[in-house]
Amino acid sequence: MTSATTPTLLYIDDDAGLARLVSRGLTRQGFGVEHCDNGEAGIERIKQGGIDVIALDQYMPGLDGLETLEQIQKLPSPPPVVFVTASQDSKIAVTALKAGAADYLVKDTQGDFLPLLHVACTTAIKQALISKARDDAEAEVHASRDRYAALAAEREVLLREVNHRVGNSLQIIASLLHLQANSTSEDHVKVALTNAMGRVAAVAQVHRRLYTSHDLNSVLLNQYLEALLEDLRRSAEGNRMSRLTLKAEAVEIDPDRAVAIGIIVNELVMNAVKYAYPDGAGPIHVVLTAQGDQLELSITDDGVGLNVKVDPRSTGMGQRIVNAMASKLEASVERDPDHTGTRIVLRFCAVTKPAAKPPVSAAG
Repeated sequence: MTSATTPTLLYIDDDAGLARLVSRGLTRQGFGVEHCDNGEAGIERIKQGGIDVIALDQYMPGLDGLETLEQIQKLPSPPPVVFVTASQDSKIAVTALKAGAADYLVKDTQGDFLPLLHVACTTAIKQALISKARDDAEAEVHASRDRYAALAAEREVLLREVNHRVGNSLQIIASLLHLQANSTSEDHVKVALTNAMGRVAAVAQVHRRLYTSHDLNSVLLNQYLEALLEDLRRSAEGNRMSRLTLKAEAVEIDPDRAVAIGIIVNELVMNAVKYAYPDGAGPIHVVLTAQGDQLELSITDDGVGLNVKVDPRSTGMGQRIVNAMASKLEASVERDPDHTGTRIVLRFCAVTKPAAKPPVSAAG
């Protein structure tokens, strides 16, 4: 609205006498009234701005009312139009309303329609303001969504870059540990460095998976474990892991839990290589199955079993790490007593369980 108290009406009609009547009547009702005697002049005036509502006649030389209305509707943010004509033809009314007119009135030469015109123009202005407010609100919502989408995309790019850099850094650390392990002649040092390398590689694989994944919030366990076992095969001496196999279902899991699972698999596979087959390579099977959200992970070998004499230099670090990671997963850890070799089974939930709510104390 051009003024807080004086809305401007543009009256487009070739009848000058009726235009003066409208001007006097609507001015008394608080409107500022301007007059154009043809559609072309009216359109040019509208383009200049400052018009709040239009009253438009149908029968005029040049462009008629419907043609003028069509041109008005093509303008950016056109004012509302009240169609005013002496015709009693309802088809014109229907056509005008379908073309975008806010209202339709039948005029008379005595000015009896002026109260109706005042109400129609006032209502049209109010409806236009409501519509504009709604459109502005919707535009702000869309703009907010676009900003959020842009921020989310930027965050995803940054997270991918972070995962890429962290993965590369961890891979460098693993490579340095591998070089250090190969350069030492002390067997217990070599074992410790190799174990450390496997633990670092387990974490690095998660970051590499996240860097290439479509979803930064989850990791496909079957792909992750296959890549992890391939790292172990490449790092093993000779062919000691040549019979290391994986059978895993495609389960999505959050990165933190994937790291814990990877470290457990690394520890138990390295343990099987170290103790199950002291004289060479043998089969080691890693199996992951899912029943809904419940997962079962088993690492199985057909080696000498638990009766083998434990290396007295062993620090038990691997067992402590497995227990710590199992606790993080809230997993149960069991040994299969019926298996001739060693079979370790972990059962846990694919998703983190919600924390239990504290009991509500009764009012004393």
